[in-house]
Amino acid sequence: MANIRLDDILYSQGFGTRRVCAGLIQQGLVTVAGVPCAEPAIEFETDGLRFTVQGVAWEYHEKVYLMLHKPAGYECSQKPGTYPSVYTLLAAPIRQRGGGAAAGVQAVGRLDQDTTGLLLLSDDGKFIHRMSSPKRHVPKIYEVTTRHPVDDRQIQRLLAGVVLDDDPKPVRAAACEKADELQLRLTLTEGKYHQVKRMIAAVGNRVEGLHRSRIGSLVLPPDLKPGQWRWLTTDDLASVQG
Repeated sequence: MANIRLDDILYSQGFGTRRVCAGLIQQGLVTVAGVPCAEPAIEFETDGLRFTVQGVAWEYHEKVYLMLHKPAGYECSQKPGTYPSVYTLLAAPIRQRGGGAAAGVQAVGRLDQDTTGLLLLSDDGKFIHRMSSPKRHVPKIYEVTTRHPVDDRQIQRLLAGVVLDDDPKPVRAAACEKADELQLRLTLTEGKYHQVKRMIAAVGNRVEGLHRSRIGSLVLPPDLKPGQWRWLTTDDLASVQG
């Protein structure tokens, strides 16, 4: 990677406008390798670069690739209606990358406000498109709690395909297994509006709880608590993209 001016580095990471970033540096609020930097034009190699801004440690990331354990009661929208936005759970610089505009960090697909579990976020448009494209058939596993006991007939119908009211083409589960009397593990390779809830309703049952535990080969880590997020590693990216 080429060397980049420090004020441009801060700007790219979401620490404000270029003027704000230059001001942070000139005020001595930015350190690199423990050394205060007062000159905005000083250049650094970005690969593996770590720095602090107002005492907060940060690592340079050219693109954002995150996993978030989405809690219930949050909307996957920049402009939520009734509930708070999942974006408020992220660090401010991540929310502000790209000026906080549509080109900034976005959820890769959405989960309903009452649905919990693994949510990916990125500002890489190609990655978002690749992960969201129905042609890719990226498997997503959902843990479903139902109102009524699950029977074999319902499972077979979900595997064979059910017709939703807005699409005459049957929608099939890639896999479906009963985990308990009121628990299903459902694997889907496409995404439609309220798809799991509508599929379960189509076989005569009702979703009482919904949790996404896996995307591709990427499993929601047990130590990532609701509301917490972390950067994806190189191995994470490889597993989620198959």
